Amino acid sequence: MMKAKILLAEDDASIGYILKENLDLNGYQVVLATDGKEGLFEFNKHSFDLCILDIMLPKLDGFSLAEKIRETNTHVPILFLTARSLAEDKLRGFKLGGDDYITKPFNFEELLSRVEVFVKRCTISLKEQTTFCIGKVLFDYDGLCLSCKGHTFNLTQKEADILKIFCDHPNIIIKRDVILNRVWGDNDYFIGRSLDVFIVKLRKYLAAEPSIEIQNIHGVGFRLVCHL
Repeated sequence: MMKAKILLAEDDASIGYILKENLDLNGYQVVLATDGKEGLFEFNKHSFDLCILDIMLPKLDGFSLAEKIRETNTHVPILFLTARSLAEDKLRGFKLGGDDYITKPFNFEELLSRVEVFVKRCTISLKEQTTFCIGKVLFDYDGLCLSCKGHTFNLTQKEADILKIFCDHPNIIIKRDVILNRVWGDNDYFIGRSLDVFIVKLRKYLAAEPSIEIQNIHGVGFRLVCHL
């Protein structure tokens, strides 16, 4: 069984090490980032089941990191770690899309119980997200195919990966570097040109359904829109 992957953004070296070690021992795969920018880089590079973010991070604070995450991913659970228990902080975090708070110092068993709940919820949700109806088009991610008006198009894995990102976030602008890092693990110039080729192919497949459009947001990225 594949281990659930957790992004842990914590700048305190001792706390970060202890949390990572204990979560690893409890069967989780943890990626540790020591500042907000590194956390964002790792988030764009991997697919996570849960994000645990310290609020007081250098370079990019936890609130700002959560906001960046929510720009491209609306479902991954976000758990904030904070040394403060101010109501204003909690309210701000929830408004930015955070799911829960835990105040330092805390008992590891308490954190673990919350992690288990969020990961289970996310895993169930992701298992259900393998087929999508886009207008009158049926997209089977596991089967690597699109079906529309009696026609079936077989997709490559990368075509399916890109389309799934769009389907997970309909009507939301997905930045180019986010797609590149998630699908290719890099975002250099030549890979960027490859992405454009894949977008053209997906548009051809979806052309049978006029209500569907992959919009090019110049200089930013792409957005899947269904005009119904």
